[in-house]
Amino acid sequence: MSDRSGHETARVLNEALPYIQRLAGRTVVIKYGGNAMVDDVLKNSFARNVVLMKQVGLNPVVVHGGGPQIGKMLAAIGKETRFVAGMRVTDSETMDTVEMVLGGQVNKNIVSLINQHGGRAVGLTGKDGGLIRARPLKPVADEKQPDEIIDLGHVGEVASIDPSVVHTLDSGHFIPVIAPIGVDEAGRSYNINADLVASRVAITLGAEKLLLLTNTAGILDDNGGLITHSSLRSIDEMIDSGRIYGGMLPKVQCAREALEAGVGAVQVIDGRVENAVLLELFTDAGVGTLIHL
Repeated sequence: MSDRSGHETARVLNEALPYIQRLAGRTVVIKYGGNAMVDDVLKNSFARNVVLMKQVGLNPVVVHGGGPQIGKMLAAIGKETRFVAGMRVTDSETMDTVEMVLGGQVNKNIVSLINQHGGRAVGLTGKDGGLIRARPLKPVADEKQPDEIIDLGHVGEVASIDPSVVHTLDSGHFIPVIAPIGVDEAGRSYNINADLVASRVAITLGAEKLLLLTNTAGILDDNGGLITHSSLRSIDEMIDSGRIYGGMLPKVQCAREALEAGVGAVQVIDGRVENAVLLELFTDAGVGTLIHL
């Protein structure tokens, strides 16, 4: 290692130190999805980031999605997929596939990768330890045929979170990795939006931060530049003016729910950037948008 690179390493570690000290012992919930889940370099980067967080005293909790992987599996078995209001209509057969892909393939791949990099990850679905109690979403109107009301089937929302199993894992120096599958009182399984699950988990755990990985740089201004800090009031103005729309809307709605319930900060970060989690948590510049009250 050259003197120059050694000095640069020392500078970066010194810059990170106050952030590490402030976050030590605190819980950080990370919603993991998008490109970061499919690109090999980014997958390994994310796993190392999570391991390092645990190593320096934080309590990372990962909540992951997996929509593209579900779609690929359904196509492979010849199962037609229908989306209404951005949500997959999920009958019992589709739900079986969702559980197999999210709770099995995707979850176990994340756990395995974290463990390969020296972590102690444990995979969960919301069915484990009664973690996520779910209820079905109400039927919605079809955008193309507004008079047609569609029952989404096994698509749900969070009714409640029991964090006991997560607390047990945290205290044992494990890293929980949660697939967003919940169960109702009758034992029926439901697929739940991962952003919503991450928000509710963060609220229940009293998390210091909620990180939402996206396929964009963060929240952008009118000129396409990154907004590094934003209050909820500014977010409302951008929604009203149409500057925040589409897939970013549910993320900022989750941010609102989390912040108003006591989560310290929500950060929408660019999951396409290598080491995005560490850059946002432990450096002055960051790689996304910090949302605060």
